[in-house]
Amino acid sequence: MIAADAPGGPHTRASLAAQLRTLGVRPGGTVLVHAGLRGLGLLCGGPEAVLLALRDVLGPDGTVVVPTHTPENSDPAGWTNPPVPAHWWPVIRSELPGFDPAVTPSRFMGALAELVRTWPGARRSDHPHVSFAALGPAAERIVAGHPLADMLGERSPLARLYDLDADVLLLGVDHGPNTSLHLAEYRQPSPPQQRCGAAVLTADGGREWVWWDDIRLDAGGFDRLGADLEAAGAVRLGPVGDGTGRLMRQRAAVDFAVDWLARHRRTEEA
Repeated sequence: MIAADAPGGPHTRASLAAQLRTLGVRPGGTVLVHAGLRGLGLLCGGPEAVLLALRDVLGPDGTVVVPTHTPENSDPAGWTNPPVPAHWWPVIRSELPGFDPAVTPSRFMGALAELVRTWPGARRSDHPHVSFAALGPAAERIVAGHPLADMLGERSPLARLYDLDADVLLLGVDHGPNTSLHLAEYRQPSPPQQRCGAAVLTADGGREWVWWDDIRLDAGGFDRLGADLEAAGAVRLGPVGDGTGRLMRQRAAVDFAVDWLARHRRTEEA
């Protein structure tokens, strides 16, 4: 809990909305939000105040999108935090509950993401590992048809956001969790591949374990990429609560990242 004497607080729905307007959140736009609320100070209403402020600025034609990923629904052979013994893997694969977009919580994406997921009228994509939730008129267009393979690529909600010329808003976090940058990984020539697995629901209400091949996602260097993106003038920075908001056009960020990854990862791997 934030201390009552936190600098600048308390921050209200109205004051947060004023800061978001100044930062440049576009009325009627679509915005993908990554939030670490602890750094924003004392929020009068917690994550609800942030969501309501965002919706006040976006207006009835705007759409809020959040990552509602479930990284725990994955192949236990790849778990590292903590790792589990190999003889546990078959049990986990056979007993892990199947992903249900209506009820499966998103435990690691933050309080704002979980609030959007459970908000009346929100829609969620049905990917068992990297789902997104959206609230607003463009929600169904963004989350529908999220395939197992190409999970953050050209058929994913990230690509639909690119098509919509959406914004990305980082609240109290840097570029490390900026999921849109993964779309740039799919736009590299011959990205490294891996086998992925997850538990899903079946049509008859049961569950099964499924496998698919996808690229090996790697957020390593995203902080450095983001710093260069900011240096290029593609990110607007401003106060939100006691923290920092970072706002960028998703297309500009992805296009910059495509070139950045081509230069830096190729150099580092050479």
